[in-house]
Formats: sequence, C-alpha cells, structure tokens
Amino acid sequence: MHEDSARNASVASPLLGDPKTHAAAERLTKIVHEGRRSMPEERPPLVCKPQKIESWRVFKIMSEFIEGFDIIRRYGLAVSFFGSARSTLGDNSYKDAEELARRLSKKGFAVVTGGSSGIMQAANKGAFEAGGASVGLNINLPDVQNYNPYLTEKYGFDHFFVRKVMLTYASEVYVYFPGGFGTLDELFEIITLVQTKKIRKVPIILFGKDYWEPLIGFIEKTIYQDHAAIDKEDMELLTLVNSVDEAYDFITTNVSC
Repeated sequence: MHEDSARNASVASPLLGDPKTHAAAERLTKIVHEGRRSMPEERPPLVCKPQKIESWRVFKIMSEFIEGFDIIRRYGLAVSFFGSARSTLGDNSYKDAEELARRLSKKGFAVVTGGSSGIMQAANKGAFEAGGASVGLNINLPDVQNYNPYLTEKYGFDHFFVRKVMLTYASEVYVYFPGGFGTLDELFEIITLVQTKKIRKVPIILFGKDYWEPLIGFIEKTIYQDHAAIDKEDMELLTLVNSVDEAYDFITTNVSC
C-alpha cells in the first residue's frame, strides 16, 4: 500500500477515531486555549443566538462544568434543598428547613443549596451547626446575591444552565420548600429528567401542603385528567409532606445511607 494511502486508512480507522471527531476536538482545543487567553475581566451577558463563537465564553462554560463536577463528586450522600431566597414565607418554613437539614446532616447527608439567603440559608445553617458538609452553589448576578455564612464549601457560577446541571446531579434526594420562579424551574427540571429517564428515579419531596396542593391539583386535573399530557405514573414522582418528621422518615426509609 502506498504510504499516503496507508496513512489515510490509519486516520479513518475506528480504533483511532473518526476524522470528523478528531477535527472537532482540535477546533475545541484551539477555542479553549484562545478563550483562556482572551477572557475579559468584565464579561458581558450571553445574548440570544450569538453571531460568532466567543472563545473566552466556551472556556468559561467548560471551566464551570469542571469545577462544579469536581465539587459534587466529593460527597457520597447528599440532599438538595430548594426554596425562596426571600424572607416572606413565615418563620415556620425556615425553621423546618433548618431542622430537617440538621437531622439529615447528623444522619450523614451533605446538604446542598443555591448558597444564598432564605430557605437556602436555613438549610445550610442546620447542616453547618450540626458539623456536617454544607455546600452552596451560587449564581453571579448583576444585583449581587451574597453567600450565606453557613457554608463549608462554595462556588459561584456565571451561567444558570451550568449551575442547574450541578444542582440536578448533586444529590440522592431533592426537597422543595415554597419558592418562586427559580424554585419552580428547578422542580420541573428534575421531574422532566426523571420522567424521561435522563437520570435515575430519585425522591422528589414537596414540603408544605398549603403551598403545593394547588399545584398538585392543577397537575392532576388539568394536565392529566383534562388533557392527558402526562401519564398516571408521572404524578407519583412527587411526594407531598407537611412536617419535618414526615420528611425525615420518608428520606431515611427511601434513600440508602
């Protein structure tokens, strides 16, 4: 075989990888190196359908994924708490989040939150004061969202979608206290991932009947009964609880410690 023909056959060999894949890898490597070199100190927001590849942004997104996965892989058993960052829910929600996190921390769970105020701070406080792992995965916003003071480890993301991946893959159980659009977004994200089998089935707990029952009623009547937009078993992905004891008992019974 001619030397050039042998070389071409070698490149095309499945053992050495697809030439298109190799070319894409080389291009990505070039973009990452350029991105590391050119990343600006003041980083403009990502616009809808950018007109060109911003090398520095590709590098920043990749680095956030690497840092995020490096953090969550260190915790063998974890629970993620979600809920409002605002102080408008009434004392019981915060006290319940703090107490549940404290008890789960003593049971060996790392507590993971968005790292900010409100329900997140309450859960982190419970874990921190119990001497457990208390992790905050925050988001960098124009209006500064500060870290709460009860964290044993923290990281701030520039991109919501990267942060969402980390929060989604961090834990063996997910607890949702009352919250706003962000909490609802994270709830439906995890339901969709379980429903479509993109992640294994994990307990998804809604804490507080007064807050969550109207939503569950809408899901059951409008989405399932009236429009058949989901299957009956999809409604079984959610578990509604109304006390710390109920949540704790369900988690410790259904999650391997």
